[in-house]
Amino acid sequence: MEKVTWGQVLAWRLRRQFLEPADGGDPVEVARRLAGVQAQVASAAELAIAVRQAAPRPGAVTEALADRRLVKTWAMRGTLHLLPADEAAAYLTVSGAHRNWERASWQKTFGATPADLEAIAAAATEALSGGAALTREELTAEIVDRTGSGHLAEVLGSGWGTLLKPLAWWKVLCFGPPQGNRVTFVSAAWLPETPDPVATVLRAFLGAHGPTTPELFDKAWLSRGVTRKALLKSWFAESVEVTEVDVEGERRVMLAEHVAELAATPPSTAVRLLGAFDAYVLGAGTGATEIIPAAHRAAVSRSGGWISPVVLRGGRVAGVWDDERTTLWEDVPEEAIAAERARLTRISPEPCSPA
Repeated sequence: MEKVTWGQVLAWRLRRQFLEPADGGDPVEVARRLAGVQAQVASAAELAIAVRQAAPRPGAVTEALADRRLVKTWAMRGTLHLLPADEAAAYLTVSGAHRNWERASWQKTFGATPADLEAIAAAATEALSGGAALTREELTAEIVDRTGSGHLAEVLGSGWGTLLKPLAWWKVLCFGPPQGNRVTFVSAAWLPETPDPVATVLRAFLGAHGPTTPELFDKAWLSRGVTRKALLKSWFAESVEVTEVDVEGERRVMLAEHVAELAATPPSTAVRLLGAFDAYVLGAGTGATEIIPAAHRAAVSRSGGWISPVVLRGGRVAGVWDDERTTLWEDVPEEAIAAERARLTRISPEPCSPA
């Protein structure tokens, strides 16, 4: 079994994720390499892509969505993501594999049964047929009118989208072009099928965020730990060729084809400023102490589900930052932070801190 250090692993992830060096191509290439880009905050998603590009261009993400090369939809952890359109179906299949809407606790909390969801899905399919783009309010009204499910109107219209997320995973709907500050939904029937969805997702995840374990893959990134363990085990055993590596005494798995590359990777000293909800943090999870010291997790994973912009040095989170200040718990050269702030100013005029 190959033995590697965390310094090597983090340096390898920096390179694989187009962070050191920043040599990613267009938004689709970056989203594909990262296994999706979280997009709860649009400006954060755009920054996550721009910091990884050799030549970021304003408006490129919007163009890729309009051209249907990218799609915005609910995927991993039930959160909004930008996904390559040609692989999105794979992520949706894997994201919904937990089938949590079949659990009694879920049904009690949200007042909807699997039969209700099937009726809602049928109504949404009809309402969005013919290329219609409907606002949340319009789609809710259409579903209630077609199903008579007035008791579900409030939860259907919620910004959390709880009852609409299974519809996203079933490829009934995805996000359409916004109308001012209002979101719209369109049919997702145009998304092509992916022949081997599990292999597609695992190869992308392991190629950017490995080495990992099936449990960490699920808990930190996929479904917050609700996917059946037997299913996870079968995915890793049957869908991709993985091998174990020893990371400072921990057994992790990664794609067999990447082991030699990882073993040859030296630790990094690179300094990077990443925006809120960045894939580098989300892929490992905020509980990953090899990246975020346990004593400082609360500064990164804040109340309300906010994931702070972070300062990386050598792949480890050395502090957090916003538009006004930098808070460090490890030594980072001031000139390196100044250079990163200048770079981010050039590529992202949008603020990266919570309002």
